[in-house]
Amino acid sequence: MSERLKNRHVLLTGAGGGIGLAVTEACIAEGARCSVVDRAATAPEAVGALQQRHPGRLAYITADVAQAQAIARLLEEALAAFGPVHTLFNNAAVFDLAPLLDSDEDSFDRLFAVNVKGMFFVMQAVLRHMVEAGTQGASVINMASQAGRRGEALVSHYCATKAAVISYTQSAALAMAPHGIRVNGIAPGVVDTPMWDHVDSLFAKAEGLPPGEKKRRVGLEVPLGRMGVPADIAGAVLFLASDEARYITAQTLNVDGGSVMS
Repeated sequence: MSERLKNRHVLLTGAGGGIGLAVTEACIAEGARCSVVDRAATAPEAVGALQQRHPGRLAYITADVAQAQAIARLLEEALAAFGPVHTLFNNAAVFDLAPLLDSDEDSFDRLFAVNVKGMFFVMQAVLRHMVEAGTQGASVINMASQAGRRGEALVSHYCATKAAVISYTQSAALAMAPHGIRVNGIAPGVVDTPMWDHVDSLFAKAEGLPPGEKKRRVGLEVPLGRMGVPADIAGAVLFLASDEARYITAQTLNVDGGSVMS
């Protein structure tokens, strides 16, 4: 590894597994110190194992980003662990689906609470800290989705939340440009993680498919012929967090095997 993030502090939300954990591993391999945020009361086994392999390089913080009072505390704990934050990987999100005419208020509230409210106020808190600290090379990377690029009949709320992520990314980038802070997003396509097994089960129920069939089909529909893997996203995060992307801001990078062209 080239240690592109040597001595930098990366704060990651929704990093107890899947994409968030893969990004954490990649950041540590590039020299970063990582504050990992997730809802579990204790560090998931994989996070604990990573912590043991890299002592003094990873701190685990329990927080629910949908709870406003938790955000100030999680930032305080991150600063206490490793000092000023250089990069935020704003990844925490939840998923649900339902036919439009059957979609209910509870689902709407839950998705917007995490995917939009939590995303925005974590970003706001970290950006305020970066401005006050004058952190050099600071950046924010928000996790959007190809679902934010278009509507889907069964996934209206989730699509809307991810479209909001893209919009907030653009607005924040313009607001932070005078401070030299970059704000970008990543829009993954279908990525093979434990979360997608949950997504597959929801589609199976809604569309009358056998388990695993939706996952198989969406992989075949990707122009590159497969679902993504967490490492595909981690590579994009490392690039956007590094000095190699110092002239890139207000962009949402599609990392989806060619599914969306823009």
